[in-house]
This record gives sequence, structure tokens and C-alpha cells, in this order.
Amino acid sequence: MRTMLTRRGFTGLVAMTPFLSVARAAESWAEIESQARGQTVYFNAWAGSPQVNAYIAWAAEVLKQRHGITLEHVKLADTAEVVRRVRDEVKAGKDGSADLIWINGQNFHVMKEEQLLYGPFAQDLPNFALVDTDGKPTTLVDFAEGTEGLESPWGMAQLTFFADGAKLATPPMSMFELLDLARDEPGRITYPAPPDFHGTTFVKQALAETIGERALLPMAIDKADFLAATRPLFGYLDALHPYLWRLGRQFPPAQAQVTQMLADGELLMGLTFNPNEAANLVAAGTLPASTIAWQNRGGSIGNTHFVAIPINAKSRAAAQVVANLLLSPEAQARKADLAVWGDPTVLDMARLKPDQRALFTTGDAPGAVKQPARTIPEPHGSWVPLIEAAWLERYGA
Repeated sequence: MRTMLTRRGFTGLVAMTPFLSVARAAESWAEIESQARGQTVYFNAWAGSPQVNAYIAWAAEVLKQRHGITLEHVKLADTAEVVRRVRDEVKAGKDGSADLIWINGQNFHVMKEEQLLYGPFAQDLPNFALVDTDGKPTTLVDFAEGTEGLESPWGMAQLTFFADGAKLATPPMSMFELLDLARDEPGRITYPAPPDFHGTTFVKQALAETIGERALLPMAIDKADFLAATRPLFGYLDALHPYLWRLGRQFPPAQAQVTQMLADGELLMGLTFNPNEAANLVAAGTLPASTIAWQNRGGSIGNTHFVAIPINAKSRAAAQVVANLLLSPEAQARKADLAVWGDPTVLDMARLKPDQRALFTTGDAPGAVKQPARTIPEPHGSWVPLIEAAWLERYGA
């Protein structure tokens, strides 16, 4: 039993559901805040980082003091765990054990497809008006799937390169400039071997900059069309690889090895999917204060991570208040603080008041990206297995 949810709300009833009784649009924000007081939100979120866990604990204190909400961090190793749990609960007609989920990518696709999410709610959050939906289009599109208000943006990830500015005064600002640099500095550049996530992202960046028709990227693709569309990509990689570390015949297995090789002076530049990682490494003493970080001038591959409310959540009102707090300038600035977490904000600085903008200080830190580039959304998920299989077939030996 489930209700059909659309961008416009509850417009079609497929079957009766025990979980929903009133349309979201009928409630004012004041009513939601009133309902939320005294509720407990079970926030199912990845718990693999002490910094992340401490940040969620801070949010719990704020929510208790200001809204009378209890936030319980249900610590996950894999978000797919809660997706399976919600599916089983909904099939059994049970109230949910999860009220809010940290989510994106395939897990969101599955929950949206199976109609396991409450909403739309995101655009009705008061702080959503501060989100940079123009410069950061992935706040509305999750791996080529429209969010349609079913998840609220929380943080950003974007392919970023970094190097010691004392050794690389003029960084390459495109993949073709990277090729020129590799020719000038043979053996001093590399990237992780796909299917390592960072390695696949490097290849996706090259794809975005070489493909003849970028409009294909958000579309599902089959193998025949993939082979035709990626001829320029593999032509580029064929030209690049002979100038890479170990002549492109061997690749590091993961991004951490690339970073260590950079720190040891073996490589000239590294890469990350967290724009603040280089600044974090400088603050930790791993990289020198002369470290610079940049994103390609034409844009770089990026995505957004979100929070979503399961359709059978017991504390839907409080979950929305939590999501709204996580979008506040105060919470976003704290999350972006290198000493706290260093996760980039989803907010548009131009939409903030001067005192709110002043909360964000990471742009001045050594190793921070000085001129953020626009985000190139992730290609449709169907591209990834084809990219990785083709790369391994061509270069894996």
C-alpha cells in the first residue's frame, strides 16, 4: 500500500496508506514547528568520521535547546541498510524506525522509484531560499535524477586539484592544459585506477571536457552509443597516459596514495572530491602552507548530498525542522569550518546578509579553493559501469 507522490504533492491516489493523512502543503511552517516540539528524530546517517559524528551531536544540542526536539544519531556503515529497512517496514505497514536519512545517488533513486519518500517538502523549508540552485544545479538534481522536493540539500562535493604552489605556480585549468603539463613534467602526474571513485571521477571530468555533445551526459546510454560518444575521451587518455607516472602502465589504487606521493614530492599534483581537503591537509601539517587548490575553469564534476524523510516516518514535522536547521547559515558555516568538518556549503553567499557571510572563513585558509568553478552534474548512472569496464579493458593490464 502506498501513495503516489509527485512534484505537485499528493495528486494521485494509488492505494490507501496508513502513513499519510494530510497534504504537506496544508501545513504552515508555524504549525510544523509546533507539531515538532517534543518529537524524537531518528537520523540515520553514515558514522565513519569522528568529525561528522561530533557535528551531528552539536546539531542535536541546538535542536533540543531551541525546538524541544530530540535528535538520535542512528549510526550507519552503509545507507543501503536503512533503504532496505524502510522498504520492509512499508511492505509490512509498520511505522518507521527512521525519520531522516543522509542520502544521495543510487539510494535516493531507489527510494524515489519505490515511492518510499515523504514529500515534496524541501522547497517549503524557510532556509531553502538561501540555497544556490543556479550555481550549484546538483542541489536540485541527484546523479541526473530530479529531486522534486523529496530531499533537502546538505553539503557539496566537487572534483578539485591541488599542488604545492612553490613548485607549480601556474596550475592547469582544464584537462587539455593538464595534458600540456604532463608533457612538460613527464612521470609527475597520475590518478587512481578506476573503479576507485576518484579515478572514475577524473575520467568523468575528461569525458565532460571532450565529449562532442554534453547534453548526452544526463541521459541513460547503451553500449553502442557509449562507444561512439567516448571516442574523444579515450583519444585524450591515450595521449595523456604515456606522460604519466610509470608511463601510464600502472596507476595508484586509491586517492590516498596519490596524496601521499604528492606529500613525498614524487608527484606534482593531487586530486580530491572535497574542495576543502587540501586546506585540511595544510592545517594538519601534511602539506605545506604554499599549497594551492583549484577547479577547472569550465566547471568540474560535482554532486550534492542530501537529507530525506521516509514515507513512514513517525516524526515528519520534527524531521523538517532538523532539515531546515541543517540549511541555516549558522549550521552550514560550522559544517564548512575546517576545524569542525570542512564540508562545503550548499548556500549562495549572495543571498546571505553580511553577518551571515562573515561566518564562512575557509576561503582565506591556505590550500582553500580561491575561485570555485561551476558544478558539472554527474552523468547518468548508466555511464559509470560502462566507463569503468572500458577503462579496465583498455588500460587495466
